[in-house]
Amino acid sequence: MRKLFLAFLVCSCNLIFSQKYELGEVTIDELKQKRHEMDTTAPAAVIFKKGKTEFNYRYGSGFTTSTEIQVKIKIYKKEGLDYANQAVRYYNDGSAKETVNVLSAYTYNLTDGKIAKTKMRSEGEFDEKVNKFWSVKKISFPNVKEGSIVEFKYRLLSPNYGRLNDWRFQQSIPVNYSEYYTYIPEYFTYNTHFKGTLFPFVEKDWKENKYEGTYQEMVNQVGGFRSESGTYEVKYKEHINKYVLKNIPSIKEEKYVDNIENYYAALQLELSSVKIPNQQLENYSTDWETVCTRIYERSDFGVELNKTGYFENDLKNILNGVTEKNHKIALIFNYVKSKVKWNGFNGYHCNEGVKAAYKNGTGNVGEINLMLVAMLRYAGVDTNPILVSTRENGISLFPSRTAFDYVIAGVEVENSIILLDATEKYSLPNLLPERAINWNGRIIRKNGSSAKVNLNPGFISKETTNMLVSLNPEGKIEGKIRTQKNDYTAYQFRNNYNSLAEDNYLERFEKRLNDSQVSEYKIENKLELGKPIVETFSFVNTNEFEKIGDKIYFNPLLFYRLNENPFKQEKREYPVDFTFPEQDKYQVIVTLPEGYVVESIPSPLNLVFSDKAVSYLFNISNSGKQIQIISQLDINSSIIAPDDYDELKAFFNEIVKKQTEKIVLKKV
Repeated sequence: MRKLFLAFLVCSCNLIFSQKYELGEVTIDELKQKRHEMDTTAPAAVIFKKGKTEFNYRYGSGFTTSTEIQVKIKIYKKEGLDYANQAVRYYNDGSAKETVNVLSAYTYNLTDGKIAKTKMRSEGEFDEKVNKFWSVKKISFPNVKEGSIVEFKYRLLSPNYGRLNDWRFQQSIPVNYSEYYTYIPEYFTYNTHFKGTLFPFVEKDWKENKYEGTYQEMVNQVGGFRSESGTYEVKYKEHINKYVLKNIPSIKEEKYVDNIENYYAALQLELSSVKIPNQQLENYSTDWETVCTRIYERSDFGVELNKTGYFENDLKNILNGVTEKNHKIALIFNYVKSKVKWNGFNGYHCNEGVKAAYKNGTGNVGEINLMLVAMLRYAGVDTNPILVSTRENGISLFPSRTAFDYVIAGVEVENSIILLDATEKYSLPNLLPERAINWNGRIIRKNGSSAKVNLNPGFISKETTNMLVSLNPEGKIEGKIRTQKNDYTAYQFRNNYNSLAEDNYLERFEKRLNDSQVSEYKIENKLELGKPIVETFSFVNTNEFEKIGDKIYFNPLLFYRLNENPFKQEKREYPVDFTFPEQDKYQVIVTLPEGYVVESIPSPLNLVFSDKAVSYLFNISNSGKQIQIISQLDINSSIIAPDDYDELKAFFNEIVKKQTEKIVLKKV
């Protein structure tokens, strides 16, 4: 049986890799194929993806890049039809503006045993503006159904060679073949980084290339200056790198992941240096110190940070008579939050500038938090900017100018740093918006030095729920609930609740409580950020009660139980990220209905995960007419490594199993 399986595997691989990786080469066998050979559950698969990036020279503007990409995709299931809609992101502002040209796009189907080819019409291609800086070219293929093959080719023209677009080998569906060529002139040196757990085959070569140009200059000669023009030719060495990866499995996303893009197998090329003939060598990304120094020296960063003359008078009034440092920090932090609203744009650099942001009352992340740093420094508080990569941007593993897309303020006190981000209304010192909790940042000090800063919260955010419940033998459960939320659990609540009308919130809330009827709802400390959120309410529920004959069945935690394991994959190649350490605790007292006693209750459970990163306690006891239940989940470490995934999955299986067991009452 094993030999037969191996033979099938070899044949499948031969079928995949013997194919021609060219557009237009579609076969009847490909169209008849019902499932992917290596992943029968895949809704679609990339048959091949090929790309090449070349440098072009134009007199007066220098080098630009041209990237041509060809993709061929097979649709297997209805769930795979989304892959017939493609989007290419490009920069769309100022002198760095890029363009995307779709060169071809076709859909192939099998009709009456023959291959039918449909060309995408002009209405299937359009541009959509994402924000001031970015747009996407959208491609929508015609006549797509289960079994179709779609293929397209496009070209991205860019004046930006500082960092070439990442080449992603791996996707959320299988990829049979991925190939990427780079043709880089000898003048440019790039740092090469590979992400993920799969690494491509790399082949290196070079050839001689040339660029031609024209010139026009004024020449001094007898009788005065005259204009002289001509052509010239420059020969240079061009480095050719070929990257190939085959038979690439999909990465499936599940809960508790920071950014799945961090874990796809991908190639990153970051500009390290440029040496144009007859010009000085320009160094870029060599180490973290160099990266941070160059960022600090930027006119839209360090220069903006040192600007004065726009806040001093206002700050003098606010700080009048205040001498204690923590009081100063709190006053300035809250002032910036109320004075300048975040416009939704990230970035460690300033767009309009700190003075304009202060005057207009709105700005991007860089303008708000650099302004915060400047004000704290003015007040005599030792504060420096901390560069951050948001969860959306990925983890900053390598020295790179584009590793960061965010900045916060860091107040240095003794052996610790207080983290401040004034872009969010409900943030607090050391309580950053979740988008900025992403492993490590980098603080840049006035003297030019920099150091790594841990952004992960060092405290446990607690949520405690107390329930007093009584059962009616006719099928009704009534009770009162009090929930207290601290730190990040309170922050999340304020962000979710305060943006909704109370009626809308209560409608959703009742749904979450398995269609309970909620009354006497009250909330405390909605806007008092230093205090915990406290929710109290009464409820009636008829869906958590099951009566069969003379017996009653119900779950100890009612609608708060965990019904299914959030971890379902057989294997996970990336860490589990809970965002922040958290304690989730329930204390329940259930009063039994008249005429009923306990027949059976779940047994207690005490689970401790490796290194005590996670623990779970379930205690239950019966004392006559009452049942007391305690359920407590402690997530002490917010990051769990992939090697511990199997244990974590089994751990949560036990929690689900315990929380879905039922208490059984019998009539006496």
